[in-house]
Amino acid sequence: MPLRAKRALPPDAVHHPLFARFYARLSVQADARGGVADLRRELLAGLSGRVIEIGAGNGLNFAHYPRAVSEVVAVEPERTLRRLAAEAAQRSEVPVDVVPGAAEALPVKSEAFDGAVASLVLCSVRDLPRSLAELHRVLRPGAELRFFEHGVAPGRGMAAVQRALDRTVWPHLFGGCHTARDAAAAIEAAGFRVTERRAFRLPEHGPPLPTSYCVIGTARRDMESSR
Repeated sequence: MPLRAKRALPPDAVHHPLFARFYARLSVQADARGGVADLRRELLAGLSGRVIEIGAGNGLNFAHYPRAVSEVVAVEPERTLRRLAAEAAQRSEVPVDVVPGAAEALPVKSEAFDGAVASLVLCSVRDLPRSLAELHRVLRPGAELRFFEHGVAPGRGMAAVQRALDRTVWPHLFGGCHTARDAAAAIEAAGFRVTERRAFRLPEHGPPLPTSYCVIGTARRDMESSR
């Protein structure tokens, strides 16, 4: 009797193993030396109940979730980063369930979460409007989306450089990242109401990088909003 062929495993939604290892090292350094850990605490302060985090990466947010959060469902499509996130989840003081999946098709029920987190991920999702529509779908009316993203520069010169990079080498070198997206505008276009936002440069001093122009804030799915 012939041996039954093994069923092939489904491909990951995102597969950037070299970038994943680079990002894992760089992000830890940025948290320790670049003040990003403080931004993570600012981003997550005051959250409670069930929270969904898209593009959880290597799980550096997990240590900063307040204890009022009853559960975090952390969606990460890249296998290497998902493994690191699962390890970080074991050290978290709040329950974290790390699951595979893409932001464009979240594997969860509608209106199931009290909060959502998008942290340095909207630059790299394949379909930004669809990803935000999915976050809108899974949040309960009145729930908050917390966002911390880099994006388009306010000056024309750097913005032109960013657009040129996005059309050429940058997404290929940096795991699908785009430097010239306007996260806050896209969030509003998806039906959220931005209630707080703060723009800043990271790092604050020295020559700016294409990824230096950041925004952190809060948006709300209004009670009467439905999409």
